[in-house]
Amino acid sequence: MAKTYTNCPVEYTASLIGNKWKIIILRDLLTGTKRYNELTRSVVGISAKVLTENLRDLEKDGIITRKVYPVVPPKVEYSLTEKGKELKGVLDCMRAFGEKYREKE
Repeated sequence: MAKTYTNCPVEYTASLIGNKWKIIILRDLLTGTKRYNELTRSVVGISAKVLTENLRDLEKDGIITRKVYPVVPPKVEYSLTEKGKELKGVLDCMRAFGEKYREKE
C-alpha cells in the first residue's frame, strides 16, 4: 500500500521516522555502518521481526541502504544514505529536548 501525504512537511517527516524503533535505529546508524546482529544488540527490546520490518521500511523510503555480502554465513550491513544523514539534525534536537526535560518529570 502506497503512503499518502498531505502538504505538511512535518507529517511527511513523521511518516518516515514516526515510531520509536526507527528513531533508535537511526540513532545507532548515525555512528556508522552496522551489521544486523549489532543492531539487534543495540536496539534493546526490539524483536527480530519488528527490527526487520523497520529496516525494510527505512530502506524502501531511501533512508538507509542494505548491503549483502555473498559469504556463508550471510553478512548484511546497514548504513545511512545521504537522505538519512540529513535526519541527524532532527535527532540532535530530540536529544537536546530529552536532555533538558528528562530529569524534570
